[in-house]
Order: sequence, then structure tokens, then C-alpha cells
Amino acid sequence: SSDRIGSPEGMQAYYATATKRLPGMTTSAYLSLNYSEWDEEFNVPFGAAQEIGWGFAARYMYDGRQSHAVLDYSRGQVGVSLMWVWLEQFGVALYGGF
Repeated sequence: SSDRIGSPEGMQAYYATATKRLPGMTTSAYLSLNYSEWDEEFNVPFGAAQEIGWGFAARYMYDGRQSHAVLDYSRGQVGVSLMWVWLEQFGVALYGGF
């Protein structure tokens, strides 16, 4: 995988991740151990997502250095994410599957 948002091109990261949807809830969480070629050290990213309904979900992410907030909308195999990167700058990501 590529490293964190803002990492230089060509820097790689290696992750071991555990994720769990909490029983009886619409909340999921994850915890990772990450080795970053950029930092040449280990990080501990983590985050949580809450399904809101109607295709929307809100996520909080900590990438091992910075925090991010994301609002996702998905429909089938396509979606859009509105991101608040580093809790400073806004961005948009589009995604799709095939």
C-alpha cells in the first residue's frame, strides 16, 4: 500500500490490520500496525466508522501521525468521500468497483 496522505511518491507502507463490526451495532473499528518506508519506523493507525443510513457513513481515522474525518456515500459499487484531511483541508475522492 502507499503510505499516509501527503507522503512522497514511491514510499510504501506495510500494514497488519484487525477490524471488527461491533455486535448489534452499525459501528465498526480498526487497529493497525504499520511500517512506513517514509518514516522508517512503525506507526499505529486506528479508526472507527458509523453507518448513518441511506448509503452514508461517517469515519474518523488516525494514520499514525495525523487525524482525518470522512463522510462517505456509496451506492452499489460506486461512491464518493468528502474528506477533512489533517482536520485542516477539504478533499473529495471518487471510487468504483467492477
